[in-house]
Amino acid sequence: MNFKRVVAAALGVAFAFILTATSAFASQKTDVVAAVHQYFDNLDKDKLQMSLAVCDSNVSILDEFPPHVWQGATACADWFKEWDVYNQKNGITDPVAVLGTPWSVDVNGDRAYLVAPATYAYKQHGKPVKELHSVFTVALRRVDAGWRITAWSWSKH
Repeated sequence: MNFKRVVAAALGVAFAFILTATSAFASQKTDVVAAVHQYFDNLDKDKLQMSLAVCDSNVSILDEFPPHVWQGATACADWFKEWDVYNQKNGITDPVAVLGTPWSVDVNGDRAYLVAPATYAYKQHGKPVKELHSVFTVALRRVDAGWRITAWSWSKH
């Protein structure tokens, strides 16, 4: 038996395993980011069902407007309704939120955690307002259908 061939074969197998594991891990991170974008980028009355499809069966939300906390099976839909009411009450129109490149995406088995910068621009009583330096933080879990949001928070600087 040629020792060099055995070592070369073992190193080849190990290298292939590392590449496969690294590739699978990168793919998981990509899938987490895609799920968060599906939620975040579709927070609009016309596309809301696409957004709600990514919410888990039990969600917790923290946000800057009252009542500040939403929990349970309908938390995502309840938050959206309250956001709409808050905007109408405060003369807010033309909201546009943009999620930046995530600062971190951690995947641990069937759980994930994402932190990303965000901006939020809108008009309040006709005057433009832009919130810079906001942060969107999300916890997710993987189910058979894909990644689902279990919690999120929005914080502005």
